Amino acid sequence: MRDVLTEIWESIRRNKLRTALTGFAVSWGIFMLIVLLGAGNGLMNAFMTGSEGLATNVMQVGGGRTSKPYDGLKEGRWIDLDERDVQLTGSEVFADHIDQVISSVSTSATVSYGKKHFSGSIEGNFPARQQMDKIEILYGRFLNEKDIQESRKVVVLPEDRAETLLGNEIRDSGARMGTARNTSKSLGISSGKEVHVQDLLGKYIRIGDFSFRVVGIAKANEESNSNTVYAPYTTIRTIYGKGRVVDDITFTFHGLNSQAESDAFEDQFRATMNVRHRAAPDDRRALWIWNRFSQDLQMNRGRNILTTALWILGLLTLLGGIVGVSNIMLITVKERTHEFGIRKAIGASPWDIMKLILAESVTITAFFGYVGMLLGMFACTILDKTVGQSSMSIMDEEIAMFVNPTVGLDVAIEATLVLIIAGSLAGLFPARKASRVRPIEALRAE
Repeated sequence: MRDVLTEIWESIRRNKLRTALTGFAVSWGIFMLIVLLGAGNGLMNAFMTGSEGLATNVMQVGGGRTSKPYDGLKEGRWIDLDERDVQLTGSEVFADHIDQVISSVSTSATVSYGKKHFSGSIEGNFPARQQMDKIEILYGRFLNEKDIQESRKVVVLPEDRAETLLGNEIRDSGARMGTARNTSKSLGISSGKEVHVQDLLGKYIRIGDFSFRVVGIAKANEESNSNTVYAPYTTIRTIYGKGRVVDDITFTFHGLNSQAESDAFEDQFRATMNVRHRAAPDDRRALWIWNRFSQDLQMNRGRNILTTALWILGLLTLLGGIVGVSNIMLITVKERTHEFGIRKAIGASPWDIMKLILAESVTITAFFGYVGMLLGMFACTILDKTVGQSSMSIMDEEIAMFVNPTVGLDVAIEATLVLIIAGSLAGLFPARKASRVRPIEALRAE
């Protein structure tokens, strides 16, 4: 092995410039591959921020507007869901797939504490909502069954709205993008007294004309609950006279393992609910259905397509370097034809000659490839520290441009395999040519 490495070093040393230029092409190819994959990961992570924590076996259903006439009624009717729809959803009709069913009602109101206030959505909900939406409670608790049974006037506030009520007008863009931050920092108010968001626990705030006690502070999520105040379902339904109408129905399900099965269940559920409201069974606008399982499948499909496209672009870039390595190995074979003839004359087998050329090809490719890989990972780190920390404002919301635009160990291993295979392919044709050199002809070569 030592002799092989010595011969490889001597061959490279004799052709420094040629090897360096070819190695640069290999380094550039693997560098671009790593940077492209890192940027692609950053884009997909930014796109998926806010939904990654949601349970995927959840569907949410709401009323819509009919788009076609049915049963003697014209199109354009509004469909309002009610508690009988909730009962139907949780009945034996859908028992093969549906597990837990909840509903919610909501209203808009002004929330105030002292002189501070904001306008938000007050959502009457059930304890199961926390698990379905993966609501993270920072302080206190979420709603419980006693709150529902006794129609208690209690609320759970998102963290950023709690800050607003305490007088902190400074928005932390990092928190709006869902990145980690220190949630226990002090918040200064005009009087100079230091308070924390958890100081609101147990305090009473005004929602419209009613007083509610704060029992929990939830981590704000721009995609779901940044402006939503949670209260018991029975409390909101009673206070605001919602009657039997519900805004939406949410349920968990099991046994749907593919897009086809999910679509079939959606069609069955929509047809049953539509007929109950005298709408066409196939009217897709009479009800809106948010299927998180289908959304997750589409997200993963999109991620796979993007990753595949980036791999193809990166490999095409790397191809230029591989062709360069193959060319310099052909030149090496031509220059060392006399040497190979002598080796074969004294007993070297064709495989010994092939092994020497392949080893040199793989060594050049791997060395410069690893240099490009390290530089690519460093560039991804720089990208994370610069562009990854920036955001753009869309409709008054801060949206992250990149989230963790880096590559993992799995990509490094895959890139290593690519380098080994590429080096072997680059040296294969020159190695076969060298192994077929006839000793008599080689000894005659100048």
